[in-house]
This record gives sequence, C-alpha cells and structure tokens, in this order.
Amino acid sequence: MGLLERIEQRKQSQTDEAPDESKKAARYADAFENLKNRIHQEAINEINKANIIPDKRENNDDIQKILDEIIAVEADDLNRADRFRIMEEVLNEITGYGPLEVLLKDPAVSEIMVNGPHKVFIEKQGKIQLSDVCFKDNEHVMNIIDRIVSTVGRHVDESSPMVDARLSDGSRVNVIIPPLSLVGPVITIRKFSKKPITVEQLLNFGSLSQKMVSFLEACVKGKLNIIVSGGTGSGKTTLLNVLSSFIPDNERIITIEDAAELQLLQEHVITLESRPANLEGKGQISIRQLVKNALRMRPDRIIVGEVRSAETIDMLQAMNTGHDGSLTTIHANSPRDAVSRIETMILMSGMELPLRAIRDQATSAIDIIIQQSRLRDGTRKVINITEVVGMEGDVIVMQDLFNFETTGQLDATGKFKGVFRSSGVRPHCLEKIIHNGVMVNDDWFID
Repeated sequence: MGLLERIEQRKQSQTDEAPDESKKAARYADAFENLKNRIHQEAINEINKANIIPDKRENNDDIQKILDEIIAVEADDLNRADRFRIMEEVLNEITGYGPLEVLLKDPAVSEIMVNGPHKVFIEKQGKIQLSDVCFKDNEHVMNIIDRIVSTVGRHVDESSPMVDARLSDGSRVNVIIPPLSLVGPVITIRKFSKKPITVEQLLNFGSLSQKMVSFLEACVKGKLNIIVSGGTGSGKTTLLNVLSSFIPDNERIITIEDAAELQLLQEHVITLESRPANLEGKGQISIRQLVKNALRMRPDRIIVGEVRSAETIDMLQAMNTGHDGSLTTIHANSPRDAVSRIETMILMSGMELPLRAIRDQATSAIDIIIQQSRLRDGTRKVINITEVVGMEGDVIVMQDLFNFETTGQLDATGKFKGVFRSSGVRPHCLEKIIHNGVMVNDDWFID
C-alpha cells in the first residue's frame, strides 16, 4: 500500500471514530448531570431533615459535611477533579447563586448579563463576550432570581415582572422576566468592587492625566460643586468614588443612592439608600425625599449617586444654599447635554419656573462638569473637564479646561492612541478654590 493510500485510510478511520468519541463524551456529560442532580436532591432531603437553613452562612460547614458523605457513596468511582466539581456546583446551587457564583468570584468580570438560560454574557476589560456558563432552563434562572430578590424583601412574578435589587456585596442587579422579556428571564449584574479603585489606578489605566488629578483634587477640597456626566458603564460611579476620597476627614458626609455603591474611607459618613414600594405599592422612599431630609442632618457634603428626575431641583437648591462641595452624576453625552438634561428634569418635576430662572439656578450651582466616556476599545477615560462660567443673555457659557484628543489609531495593545490636553484657559473657579484655603498651580493649565 502506497503512502497516499495509507493517509486516506487514516483519515477515514479518524472520521469513523469521531462520532463514537463525541457520543461517548455526550453520554458522560448526561450521566454526570444526572448524578449531580441526584446528589443535589439527596442533599436537600438531608438538609431538610436536619432543619438546617441554607441561606445562613454559618450553616455552610454543616451542608458541606452532608455533601461530603453523599458524594463519598454516590460518586466513589469518579476522579478527584470531578468530585470537587460536583461538590462546588451543588454547594453553589444550595447556598449561593448557582452557575453565577463562578462569575461573581472572578475579579476580572465587571458585568454579568443573563439573556435567558443558555446565553450568559460577561464584560471583561470593557469588552463583552459570551461565557461558558449556562442554566438548565427558565425555571433554573427563576430560582436564582427568587434567591437574589428575596434577600432584599422583593418579589418578582408576572404581575411585577421588573425589579432592582442588590447583592450582599453591594453589586447592582436588574431583573426582567416574561411576558415583558421574550428571550426568557434576564438578569443584569453590575459587580461591586471589593476594593475601591484609587486615583493611582486611574492614572495607571490612562483614564486621566496627573494635571487633571491635581486640579480635580483642588476642586473637591476647595468645595466646588461637581457633576460627573457620562453614559451607562462609562465609569461615573468609580470616578465619583475617587473624587470623594479627596474630601477632608473632618467633614460630615451624607451619601444618597438607589443602591449603596460608594465606598468612602472617611470616618464621618452617613449612607442613605432609597426604598422601592412594597407589593401593595406603599412605603416608597425616593431620592428626592432623602435629599430633602439630608438638608436637616447638618451635612458638610452631600453626594448623590445619580440625579435622574425630580430630585435634581432639590440638589441644585442644596448647592445654592450653603452646601458647597456637593457631588453627583448624570447620564449625558457631553457637558452641554448634561446641562440640558438638568433643565428638562427640573421641568418634568412639575416646577413652574421660566427657563431663564432654571438656567440661572443651574449656573450658580454647578462649577465643574466632568465628562466620562467608554471608548470603543473598552477603555474608560475622562474626555472633558468643563467649567460652567455663567450666563450671557439666555445662553449658559461653558469652557473646556481639559480634553482627551485621540488620533483614531490603535497601539500595539489595541488601545486608542491619544493625549490629554489643557486648553490653556485659567478657570474662573480658582478664586473660590483659593478663598477656601487650597493652593493652586497655574502650570496645570499650561500644555
């Protein structure tokens, strides 16, 4: 037999064996899944007999002992790696959030997006990708959703198919289920960093320059009112957390958020969190109510996680009535758009004010707008630092102090090439900063 004939024969034999190998792997996977389900059910029965509450962390050791005993009997013919895998997956189902646990524990994953049972996407380094994780079916996803929302006293069903919740570590969770979602139950988790990102890390990431950091630190210490603007996932809350770290330790700080995410290290911090309505539609406490209440709590600083509706007018009034140094975020595509959104939200709040009065209120309250953006390469950068100067006629006058200029080209790591530049303009707000006893440096504004 010639060489060509032997090669063809070998190819044919490999082709013939391939289906058998794939069938064998599929049979093993099915058998493994059936064994895991059986161990899971036996463990639940034993836990119920022992009156152990799975949701309590202190009971985890007892549950693990029960699983060890069951696996030793039911899976004695499996290798150590498969036995450990069964232990981990069943333990996650009983005491954690099932298949999501491995993603929640991965520090590289910043966002988890469950689009029905068979498509779980994740965000890593600013890029979205499909993960290997999947659920058995819609019911499996619903079980995990019930476990998530029950911890914050919420409920989700067809009559109430949308809910916002928070995990024990502070991660934000949004859930929407059928009939509103046509792909099955959808879970979106914005993970909560256990260690707050520092200004040094932002510098290392290339999110802003050292001159910009020095100026923003002076702005915070000099009690300027600052708004961080940007789109979803652009890093507004992270930047707000970094700015908050510049607040002196001897000041009384009140933070107000829908879901508590800010991690302030100062000693004198009061954290307030809004509350949704209960199943009867009662008991809601809005951000606006909390802002009003915070004014009676003798704050040196008020930090609102995000203004998105009627609380905007109260926030501006607080900035205008002696509560300088307030910080907040807003969804907008540019500093100019941020001001326009503020005007719109005040009008939507029912305040019957002329547009000129609203603009006067906004310009006297807001000193600096920081525009944060997530670029197409996945990086998050401060692309503008803009000063709100005042009014000329009916027009709000603003000037850029710093901006990020990109060439549109990519470097060797796939990131956009670009530089942070100063406009060369000396800000009007420096007088207020100096008046509050903070040193400034004119070199910050020389490119």
